[in-house]
Amino acid sequence: MSPALLATAVVAGLLIGLSLGALGGGGSVLAVPVLVYLLDQTPAQATTGSLVVVGLTSLISAVTAHRQGTVMLGRGMAFGATAIGGAALGARLAAHVPDAVLMAAFSVLLVVVAAVMVHRQLAARRDGTPRPRPRVDDPILTFSPTFACACPRALRVLVTATVVGLLTGFLGVGGGFLVVPALVLALGLPMDRAAGTSLVVITITSAAALAVRAGSGIQPDWVLVALLTAVAVAGGWLGARLACRVRVARLQTGFTALLLLVAGLTAAQAVPALL
Repeated sequence: MSPALLATAVVAGLLIGLSLGALGGGGSVLAVPVLVYLLDQTPAQATTGSLVVVGLTSLISAVTAHRQGTVMLGRGMAFGATAIGGAALGARLAAHVPDAVLMAAFSVLLVVVAAVMVHRQLAARRDGTPRPRPRVDDPILTFSPTFACACPRALRVLVTATVVGLLTGFLGVGGGFLVVPALVLALGLPMDRAAGTSLVVITITSAAALAVRAGSGIQPDWVLVALLTAVAVAGGWLGARLACRVRVARLQTGFTALLLLVAGLTAAQAVPALL
């Protein structure tokens, strides 16, 4: 492995891990462009290898966050279990899509993620009364003494979890940018716990998608994937600790700028391939 390739993998892995650990998502969308455009993997190899990077990094970061008391394990496991069906379907669909279409879809996703993060930051700066949200201990379904269902919340969780699963399986991303607001709005989790809990969800969906892809015959460069994963895990551990010491808004601003840059570069590469 050349020194340039080694340095690229180390820097990229650190950024992916820092974002996952500190923000509960976002960094996974960098893994595929890095593997394709900087580390010479095909889109199919990259989306498979990305699941390893994202899944293991999220697992280690979730353990760190759990020790710091920012993970609600039961809620995360329930949301992740709901998303497994979508992850399996997305992984099967990805095997039948041309590489050019896969990367074009990924470039669109990058733009959407960047837009969502910009919107979140602008909304957080506006003055006004915050919208009421359900309490953490408000159940969605109850069976005793009588059956009751908070159906609008249940529907939001089901739809969001399925979309997250599809994205994870199809594009090899964690979907944390969707999981975090879903956990805040639908389940009433505070922002710090939503970021930590989303790591549990990402771990589950990544493992499910990787299990489906295991029989597809796609083999990434496992040496590169292992290096990227090792550095990302270290970055995730550092990011989970930084989340308790650094203002999350500053981290989000810096990452959003990076994401917009990567979105532009990916689109510039992907769109001509379709024409």
